[in-house]
Amino acid sequence: MEEWVRQALRCPACQGELIDRPGQLVCPACRLAYPVRDGIPALLAGRAVEWEATE
Repeated sequence: MEEWVRQALRCPACQGELIDRPGQLVCPACRLAYPVRDGIPALLAGRAVEWEATE
């Protein structure tokens, strides 16, 4: 995904900034993780899972 596209993406639940993790985009603000399949993020609230920070 090109960087300018990546920077334009926001969390659909809270409009927060998303961070890259392997296979997902994560919103630390609302603690949701959205899957990325074949380079395409599924930014749908129904596809999000709760994210637990391990860092």
